[in-house]
Amino acid sequence: MARIDRFEELEVWKVSMALCSEIYKLTNSEYFSKDFGLKDQIRRSAVSVPSNISEGYERDSKRQFLYFLVIAKGSCGELRTQLMIARNLNYLDEDEFMKINEQCLSTSKQLAGFISYLKKYEEKK
Repeated sequence: MARIDRFEELEVWKVSMALCSEIYKLTNSEYFSKDFGLKDQIRRSAVSVPSNISEGYERDSKRQFLYFLVIAKGSCGELRTQLMIARNLNYLDEDEFMKINEQCLSTSKQLAGFISYLKKYEEKK
Protein backbone atom coordinates (compact mmCIF):
# COMPACT_ATOMS: atom_id res chain seq x y z
CA MET A 1 0.00 0.00 0.00
CA ALA A 2 1.33 3.43 -0.91
CA ARG A 3 2.22 5.64 2.00
CA ILE A 4 -0.17 8.55 2.51
CA ASP A 5 0.96 11.07 5.10
CA ARG A 6 -2.02 13.43 5.05
CA PHE A 7 -5.68 13.01 4.22
CA GLU A 8 -5.34 15.84 1.68
CA GLU A 9 -3.35 13.39 -0.46
CA LEU A 10 -6.28 10.97 -0.74
CA GLU A 11 -7.89 11.10 -4.17
CA VAL A 12 -11.31 10.28 -2.71
CA TRP A 13 -11.01 13.27 -0.36
CA LYS A 14 -10.14 15.56 -3.29
CA VAL A 15 -13.12 14.27 -5.28
CA SER A 16 -15.45 14.75 -2.32
CA MET A 17 -14.20 18.32 -1.85
CA ALA A 18 -14.98 19.06 -5.50
CA LEU A 19 -18.47 17.59 -5.01
CA CYS A 20 -18.98 19.77 -1.95
CA SER A 21 -17.96 22.90 -3.85
CA GLU A 22 -20.37 22.06 -6.67
CA ILE A 23 -23.20 21.58 -4.18
CA TYR A 24 -22.56 25.00 -2.67
CA LYS A 25 -22.61 26.62 -6.10
CA LEU A 26 -25.77 24.77 -7.07
CA THR A 27 -27.64 25.67 -3.89
CA ASN A 28 -26.87 29.37 -4.34
CA SER A 29 -29.57 29.50 -7.01
CA GLU A 30 -32.78 31.47 -6.60
CA TYR A 31 -34.83 28.29 -6.23
CA PHE A 32 -33.09 27.34 -3.00
CA SER A 33 -33.18 30.88 -1.57
CA LYS A 34 -36.48 30.41 0.28
CA ASP A 35 -36.15 26.75 1.22
CA PHE A 36 -33.60 27.15 3.98
CA GLY A 37 -34.23 23.69 5.42
CA LEU A 38 -33.52 21.71 2.27
CA LYS A 39 -30.65 23.98 1.26
CA ASP A 40 -29.05 23.56 4.69
CA GLN A 41 -29.59 19.79 4.73
CA ILE A 42 -28.11 19.32 1.26
CA ARG A 43 -25.07 21.37 2.24
CA ARG A 44 -24.65 19.45 5.50
CA SER A 45 -24.72 16.13 3.66
CA ALA A 46 -22.17 17.38 1.14
CA VAL A 47 -19.86 18.73 3.85
CA SER A 48 -20.18 15.45 5.74
CA VAL A 49 -18.47 13.47 2.98
CA PRO A 50 -14.97 15.04 3.02
CA SER A 51 -15.30 15.80 6.74
CA ASN A 52 -15.80 12.14 7.63
CA ILE A 53 -12.95 11.06 5.38
CA SER A 54 -10.58 13.47 7.10
CA GLU A 55 -11.87 12.71 10.60
CA GLY A 56 -11.49 8.98 10.05
CA TYR A 57 -8.00 9.40 8.66
CA GLU A 58 -6.93 11.35 11.75
CA ARG A 59 -8.19 8.63 14.11
CA ASP A 60 -5.82 6.14 15.68
CA SER A 61 -6.86 2.99 13.88
CA LYS A 62 -7.61 1.56 10.45
CA ARG A 63 -10.84 0.18 11.88
CA GLN A 64 -12.06 3.67 12.79
CA PHE A 65 -10.91 5.01 9.42
CA LEU A 66 -13.03 2.37 7.69
CA TYR A 67 -15.99 3.25 9.91
CA PHE A 68 -15.78 6.92 8.92
CA LEU A 69 -15.40 6.04 5.25
CA VAL A 70 -18.65 4.09 5.51
CA ILE A 71 -20.30 7.12 7.13
CA ALA A 72 -19.00 9.30 4.26
CA LYS A 73 -20.47 6.85 1.74
CA GLY A 74 -23.79 6.99 3.58
CA SER A 75 -23.73 10.79 3.35
CA CYS A 76 -23.38 10.45 -0.43
CA GLY A 77 -26.59 8.41 -0.48
CA GLU A 78 -28.32 10.94 1.73
CA LEU A 79 -27.18 13.73 -0.58
CA ARG A 80 -28.53 11.92 -3.65
CA THR A 81 -31.93 11.56 -2.00
CA GLN A 82 -32.04 15.25 -1.13
CA LEU A 83 -31.06 16.17 -4.68
CA MET A 84 -33.93 14.02 -5.97
CA ILE A 85 -36.28 15.95 -3.70
CA ALA A 86 -34.87 19.22 -5.04
CA ARG A 87 -35.40 17.99 -8.60
CA ASN A 88 -38.98 16.93 -7.80
CA LEU A 89 -39.61 20.44 -6.44
CA ASN A 90 -38.15 21.90 -9.66
CA TYR A 91 -35.23 23.53 -7.82
CA LEU A 92 -32.94 21.73 -10.30
CA ASP A 93 -33.52 21.06 -13.94
CA GLU A 94 -32.91 17.57 -15.27
CA ASP A 95 -29.46 18.39 -16.69
CA GLU A 96 -28.25 19.93 -13.42
CA PHE A 97 -29.60 16.96 -11.51
CA MET A 98 -28.02 14.39 -13.82
CA LYS A 99 -24.62 16.08 -13.67
CA ILE A 100 -24.48 16.42 -9.88
CA ASN A 101 -26.07 13.00 -9.29
CA GLU A 102 -23.39 11.41 -11.47
CA GLN A 103 -20.74 13.18 -9.40
CA CYS A 104 -22.35 11.78 -6.23
CA LEU A 105 -22.47 8.27 -7.69
CA SER A 106 -18.85 8.49 -8.78
CA THR A 107 -17.76 9.65 -5.32
CA SER A 108 -19.77 6.86 -3.69
CA LYS A 109 -18.23 4.25 -6.00
CA GLN A 110 -14.76 5.56 -5.26
CA LEU A 111 -15.46 5.34 -1.53
CA ALA A 112 -16.77 1.78 -1.95
CA GLY A 113 -13.64 0.78 -3.85
CA PHE A 114 -11.38 2.36 -1.25
CA ILE A 115 -13.26 0.65 1.59
CA SER A 116 -12.98 -2.70 -0.19
CA TYR A 117 -9.27 -2.15 -0.85
CA LEU A 118 -8.55 -1.29 2.79
CA LYS A 119 -10.52 -4.30 4.06
CA LYS A 120 -8.57 -6.65 1.76
CA TYR A 121 -5.30 -5.01 2.77
CA GLU A 122 -6.12 -5.51 6.45
CA GLU A 123 -7.08 -9.16 5.84
CA LYS A 124 -3.68 -9.86 4.24
CA LYS A 125 -1.80 -8.56 7.28
